[in-house]
Amino acid sequence: MRLENLLPKIVLAPTFVSTIITIYGFILWTAWISFTKSRMLPRYELEGLVQYVKLFANERWWVASKNLVIFGSLFIGICILIGLLLAIFLDQKIRIEGTLRTVFLYPMALSFIVTGTVWKWILNPSLGLEKLVNDMGFTSFTFDWLVNSEMSIYTIVIAGVWQSSGFVMALFLAGLRGVDDSIIKAAMVDGASLPRIYWKIIIPSLRPVFFSAIMILAHIAIKSFDLVVALTGGGPGYSSDLPATFMYSFAFTRGRLGMGAASSMMMFGAVLAIIVPYLYSELRSKKNE
Repeated sequence: MRLENLLPKIVLAPTFVSTIITIYGFILWTAWISFTKSRMLPRYELEGLVQYVKLFANERWWVASKNLVIFGSLFIGICILIGLLLAIFLDQKIRIEGTLRTVFLYPMALSFIVTGTVWKWILNPSLGLEKLVNDMGFTSFTFDWLVNSEMSIYTIVIAGVWQSSGFVMALFLAGLRGVDDSIIKAAMVDGASLPRIYWKIIIPSLRPVFFSAIMILAHIAIKSFDLVVALTGGGPGYSSDLPATFMYSFAFTRGRLGMGAASSMMMFGAVLAIIVPYLYSELRSKKNE
């Protein structure tokens, strides 16, 4: 009996220990390094907030932060809008719903590296969309966002929305299928039109789905790295940098480990700012129940 009680703990112990070390242990290690003057190799003598001062004085960090605000707001907003519209469309119980749902969800099965590479070909002025339209006779058409330092961040938005809208659609579709049909029928009996039913009754009832979608998409936006590397490489120059690519560049290619650790802790703080309210909301709702 004693062995039977201990067996589950023995089986789970390696996973528990490895999780503590590889996740929480390295978070603490990174936090410590961010308060040192580590460069190519880590140093462990604490030097205060010097790396954070340098970080906030670095122009490239502010470009990356600005890009994160642009990318995050557009990425979240457009994904939710398209996902909701697609979910409402599929909720009409059309005949080929299964096929369309598969088509809309397919991009989510691809990695961000593949998505970034494909969209790099599509948006390349010399061989993609611009060349196709020019070959059709519209020689004045230009679409050079990929090589335009002021527009390059928006190419990442396009690729990210294409990748994630189907996933948001699946979330909303599940929420729509959970709405009580009797409420809809009662509204129809009262003479309410279908658009008004969705706008006044169904969509407001999807508030938890909206919240979950925003949390997930914000988390994806903050840690976006591979999509940027595959699509723009952070360029032209560093015009499409995000905090994740900034951190990688300074920590592993420029030999400034301390500043890279400081930037990663700022990203960690941004993730906490998203997750903590979500957990608080979930725990509060369960407590009220």
